[in-house]
Amino acid sequence: MTTTAALRVAFAGAPGSFAEDAVLAAYPGATTVPLPMFGDVVSAVEAGSVAAGVLPIENVVGGGVREVYDLLLDTSAVVVGEVIVPVRLCLAALPGERLDSIERVYSHIQALTQAEPFLRSRDWTLLAATNTSGAGRTIKERAERGSAAVLSPRAAAIHGLAILATDIQAQRRNRTRFLVLALPGDNELPGPATAEPAGARRSALAFSVLNEPGTLVRALGVIAEHEINMTKLESRPSREGSWEYVFWVDIDSDVCDVGGPGQAFLIDLRAVSVWVRVMGCYPRCVEPDIQADPVSAPRHKDGSDGPSHPTG
Repeated sequence: MTTTAALRVAFAGAPGSFAEDAVLAAYPGATTVPLPMFGDVVSAVEAGSVAAGVLPIENVVGGGVREVYDLLLDTSAVVVGEVIVPVRLCLAALPGERLDSIERVYSHIQALTQAEPFLRSRDWTLLAATNTSGAGRTIKERAERGSAAVLSPRAAAIHGLAILATDIQAQRRNRTRFLVLALPGDNELPGPATAEPAGARRSALAFSVLNEPGTLVRALGVIAEHEINMTKLESRPSREGSWEYVFWVDIDSDVCDVGGPGQAFLIDLRAVSVWVRVMGCYPRCVEPDIQADPVSAPRHKDGSDGPSHPTG
């Protein structure tokens, strides 16, 4: 089996991003391979140039990442693991900047959403970037005064930025769930370090039903009849017909276990669906240890509590 240190694992973003955090949590010591876009990660996995790829699938504030769902429906790669990463956001800028000197704030749209109450406390222009860490890198490379980025404290340190405010995320227990993607049948890939010790497993499925009354209810009823816990339900346009959808479900059952109870469920689901595709069966991950008593307000760089309308 390939050792963790020998692995090359791709993610979308720049060094210091939360996606890189997910890679290092799943495969400590792996060589992280930053790529520009989500689609580039999928392509690298398909081409075999990396052992695995990590993609964000949902955030507790921003919800599902629609582009990733669509990419996963079009790839031959499968889901082999999951990672949940705590999201702690800060506002950072070039050394010497102050809150009062900031005019523009860059970050990924998800991060801007997750920090919206804090960001709306000032008359800043909010600008979307490809990723959080990349926003900070751009400010550093351009030596762009009057600009700040929303990113992780680790990314701010990597790019030599000064932190103006910490813990600016609206949801103090904010976290993002990532999926680990690999080629099917890759027995050399070790299991993620984030897997639950008890060995609990989860399956990701995509299915379609006829656009008729009651068809989705019957499909979901199969999950209930087999007493399986559904942890996620997402719908995406099928792109094959107007107002027709593909449904993605995550369930706490291993449908890939031949002879296991998940196989009987899969047979019954196929009986009431147009088609069913198993996107992957994988170990359920351990929830991260997030502060039980999180901070209740953004904090300035001097450690003082930040009011709703910080004064710099």
